[in-house]
Amino acid sequence: MRRLFPLSAPSVPAPDVENTVVGAIDPMDREWTLDELADAYAYPAADDPVRSGRTGWLRANMVSSVDGAAHHEGRSQPLSSDADMRIFGVLRGLADAVVVGAETVRQEGYRPARAREAFAARRAAAGQGPAPAIAVVTAGLGLDFTLPLFTEPLVPTLVLTGAGAPADRVAEARAAGAEVLFAGEGQGVDPARVPGVLAGRGHTRLLTEGGPMLLGQFAAAGALDELCLSLAPVVAVGDAPRIMNGPAVPVPERFALASVLEEAGFLFTRYRRS
Repeated sequence: MRRLFPLSAPSVPAPDVENTVVGAIDPMDREWTLDELADAYAYPAADDPVRSGRTGWLRANMVSSVDGAAHHEGRSQPLSSDADMRIFGVLRGLADAVVVGAETVRQEGYRPARAREAFAARRAAAGQGPAPAIAVVTAGLGLDFTLPLFTEPLVPTLVLTGAGAPADRVAEARAAGAEVLFAGEGQGVDPARVPGVLAGRGHTRLLTEGGPMLLGQFAAAGALDELCLSLAPVVAVGDAPRIMNGPAVPVPERFALASVLEEAGFLFTRYRRS
């Protein structure tokens, strides 16, 4: 893996320790450690001006083929790579909660996030639990509550829905051990309210893994702060959706390029709200 943007500072001779750039990573093509990747993808600090007025920080992690497909035959795995999965794991290792749509839970066979020793000290220092919570966004709660996501989580799975959701399904979710949070007045979720509702539970470092419809809703609502997009060097053709599939915005919102990494032809880009 190598950094294409921004380029790191020139290396400093060993004796000049005082002026060494902490965390600078050279552009040589080599395998980065998990710690280096975690530093590169660190969430902005609470007092960072970029977070002004934001109750939390919602970043998305998606993969796309070069022709714009968000998946192949319903799954993202055919577009992925070893490096993409390392970054996937790092982003989860940094997050308080992983926000995902119900359809993606069904299509991808979601399981509870696991604790990883590589991130244990970093999470403890940040006051985080051993693993991120999975937060499922759903209107009708059409979920199988006997799945391990609900019966075997290290930390309780969260269900985000609207106050008008079916009462019997809400009761079933709670009986299965899930924590139900309301982020909307009707049956569905108001995407703009999700970061605030999760922040109220102490989850301010948020990661969404889609799918395209949920991500499109977050973007259209102005709730998306950062996009980590892996561009796979493959052509998928077919009728797969784009990484975002939601209501049109009146004016396209501008995001600024924060970084680009490359490995084996895959580009790992990171964009932040301008």
